[in-house]
Amino acid sequence: MATIVVLGAGLGGIPTAYELRKKLDSDHRVVMVGSSEYFEFTPSNPWIAVGWRTREQTRVDMRRPFDRKGVEFIAEQATAIDAPGRKLSLRSGRVIDYDYLVIATGPKLAFEEVPGLGPDGYTHSICTHDHAERAWRAYEKFLADPGPVIVGAAQGASCFGPAYEFAMIMDADLRKRRIRDKVPMTYVTSEPYIGHLGLGGVGDSKGLMESELRQRHIKWITNARIGEAFDGKLKIQEIDDEGKPRREHELPFNYAMILPAFKGVDAVAGVPELCNPRGFVIVDEHQRSKRYPSIFSAGVCIAIPPVEATPVPTGAPKTGFMIESMVSAIAENIAADLAGRPADAKATWNALCLADFGDSGAAFVALPQIPPRNVTWAREGYWVHLAKIAFEKYFLRKVRVGSITPVYEKYVLRMMGLHSLK
Repeated sequence: MATIVVLGAGLGGIPTAYELRKKLDSDHRVVMVGSSEYFEFTPSNPWIAVGWRTREQTRVDMRRPFDRKGVEFIAEQATAIDAPGRKLSLRSGRVIDYDYLVIATGPKLAFEEVPGLGPDGYTHSICTHDHAERAWRAYEKFLADPGPVIVGAAQGASCFGPAYEFAMIMDADLRKRRIRDKVPMTYVTSEPYIGHLGLGGVGDSKGLMESELRQRHIKWITNARIGEAFDGKLKIQEIDDEGKPRREHELPFNYAMILPAFKGVDAVAGVPELCNPRGFVIVDEHQRSKRYPSIFSAGVCIAIPPVEATPVPTGAPKTGFMIESMVSAIAENIAADLAGRPADAKATWNALCLADFGDSGAAFVALPQIPPRNVTWAREGYWVHLAKIAFEKYFLRKVRVGSITPVYEKYVLRMMGLHSLK
């Protein structure tokens, strides 16, 4: 009997646990370790931050689903990994021995890399449900005293979609409230151009996203390095294409939401020879650690090099479709390894994104993620807004019943009129 521990009960970890339980004989243990009792659907966070959703509407208590599927669930934070000894230590002092460990923790949010950034500083975040709720409470106060708004992503960020979404959704919400005329908005990003998305662009994403910002009267600053956030002011250094300072900005704000750079969580980053300098897990083409064969990893916590060098550092995003393919590969490889077969399954690492703009949206497909590509597809329209709402309900229902993968393949692609990206 083997014990497989999945660390991280999020978009990567929960599908992994379900897939492993489905593929493996019942005499093998599948143990899920997550820091919370709940699964939280992170893509809903921009809606929570403007009051269009509540936390309760976008999360699932995981006890019953895991019990029903035969997955052991431990809601406790991990503190250390003994990779050579195959042991996982928890905050309570409990130690779990494992035969295989799947790391799907997601990232640590590196607010400290920019002074004054983050919910404990002067700007807001939508990276977690907690942050989105705090952002909503601040937004309620802002509505009583509207003024300049800044939305964007700091240097080193790798997840730009939610920043664009929040800027557009806030614009839509303010127009519904008839106070948009009182709110000058600026989008600030480390991207070299609007619509880069950490992907080197997808089709004409530059023109598409610039057009959206123009129509919504949202100004922008690209190649932006945020120096410091103060109470009501953001210091920004704009960099030219050669990496030299071009202009200094001090932008006032009554409300600001800035996504931070990511790095690996402490328990993972502290394992010798497991991670890169940012604390992301280094894996081979089979999602397996290059140093520790008993460790696999999926999702935002793995190391993926930037698509291209940019004047201000930008990371590569890991979208839900890409994570789904990683999960499938890991489950297949662990099952093969236990059966004595070659563990040679590979993830596709294709990028797919549904970005909601409040009253419209944009969908992007990049196959593969790094150009040149076999498929480049970008579309805009109200249907994306409706599709994201429908997908939220669909995904949460799948989590509750214990059957997640391959939801992107079966639902999102067909909704786009694309049957496969393989």
